Order: sequence, then C-alpha cells, then structure tokens
Amino acid sequence: MEKRRNSTLCPQCRRLISIDEDVCPYCGLSRPGSSFRGAFRGLMGPGAFDPVPSLIAVNVVVYILSLFLSPSGMGISMNPLRFLSPSEGSLFLLGATGTVPVFRFGRWWSLLTASFLHGGLLHLFFNMVALSQLGPFVYLEFGFCRFFALYIVSGIAGFLLSLLAGVPFTIGASASVCGLIGAILYYGKSRGGFFGEAIYRQAMGWVVGLVIFGLLVPGINNWAHGGGIMAGLAAAWVLGYHERNEETLLHCLLGWGLLALTGLAILWAVIQGVWRVWVF
Repeated sequence: MEKRRNSTLCPQCRRLISIDEDVCPYCGLSRPGSSFRGAFRGLMGPGAFDPVPSLIAVNVVVYILSLFLSPSGMGISMNPLRFLSPSEGSLFLLGATGTVPVFRFGRWWSLLTASFLHGGLLHLFFNMVALSQLGPFVYLEFGFCRFFALYIVSGIAGFLLSLLAGVPFTIGASASVCGLIGAILYYGKSRGGFFGEAIYRQAMGWVVGLVIFGLLVPGINNWAHGGGIMAGLAAAWVLGYHERNEETLLHCLLGWGLLALTGLAILWAVIQGVWRVWVF
C-alpha cells in the first residue's frame, strides 16, 4: 500500500508544513499544498532559484566580451576608475544607450541592454556588490517574477529619463540597482513597524550615499539613478509584495515577458557586435 505524504515544503518560504494546510503558518501563502500551484511556485519561489548570481554572471560575461570585442581600445590606465575600460565603439555595438544611440541610430532596444554594460572593472565591481547586497532581499520579499519586473522596468525608466535629459551616451546596472532601492523604500514605509522603519532607514542611507557619490564623482548619470529609484517605488506600489498579495499570473507574464525581451535584446547586440567586428 502506498504511504500518503502528509508534509511538504511551502513553495514560497521553503518551510516544512502539513500538506493539508489552508494557509502556510510562516508566510501566509494560501493553499501551499496545491499540486499545480505548489509545483509552479516551487520553481519560482525563494530557495528554489536565486536570480541574483545569474544576473551578476551575465553582467560579468558581457563585460569580458566588451573588452575582447575591441582589444586595441582597452583602457589600461593608472586611473582606477578607467582601469580595463572597454572602448566606446565596443560598448555602442553591445547596446549602450543615450541620445546618440537612440535618436541618431534608432537603437531603442538599447534601453534594455545598457543595464548590462560597464565602463571599467571598478564600475562593474561596485554595481555587482550593490546588486548582491540589495537583490536577495527584494527577491525574498517580492518574488521571482516581481523581482525581474522591478529590476528591468527600473533600468528602462532610469535610462529613459536620462535620455530625455539629453545624456548622449550611458551604460551601467546602477539604474536597475536604484530601482531595487526604490522598491525597498516602498516596502519599508508600507510595512511599517520596527522592522519596516529599520529597512526604510537603511534604504535611505543608500539614497544619501548615491546623492553624495553623484555630486562628488564626475561622469555619474544622476538622471538614471533618480529615474531608477522613482520607477522602483512606483513599480513596487503597483505590483505589491508577498505580505500584501501573492504573485499572480499577470506578475509572472510581466516578469517573464520583460526577461525574454531583455535576453533577446542582449543576444541581438552580441550577435551583431561580433559579426561587425570579427566577421564582417
């Protein structure tokens, strides 16, 4: 006789619960033992797959490719901010954005790809450290689909604002990372209480640091930073987070749709860049 399984892992918080629970006692997910729902959320829920290391890996791979695409233009300088800098031609081919790529060459898709390009080793390092610190919290509280929706929408919005402000050429993950800060600001203020206020104060510390950094260091795209934070706030308000509402099919269609568009844009940029430099 087959023995009935009477416990399972909650697909959202990954805690061991009874399969007959109507609501997870730890995270509040309704019907956590539902077979279809559990299987789907198990694939997307916290603990099943962490998207942050994958995002970091993509950024690193694209950065390395941007160096090798035009080795003669590689900037090896005593200035740490310019150490191992890809050439502007290489960055343009791989999807840098701004008024020049968008208005002069019609590369609107670069609003998606510019978030995965970096102008030097330190530029990449600082953005990836920030992503590794902020990303896991947003992923845990908002979920897989909403995390990607927040990240990609914030990047697009940040670069769109800088485009309207007349920035000619810009790259970097900081607009998307600032979107995560905006989402955390909304989460902390919305949740309230001791924990929420502590989270809000920490996020405000990031904002203050960004403002100071942007004022002191030349060449920082403050428009993209500000646009990313505002987009993250707005998107978090629209999409919600786990304690307020679960991820829905619409959230997942949005997240996966943006992820697919971004992947296709990066693939297109890499193919046409490699073709023009190494083949054509």
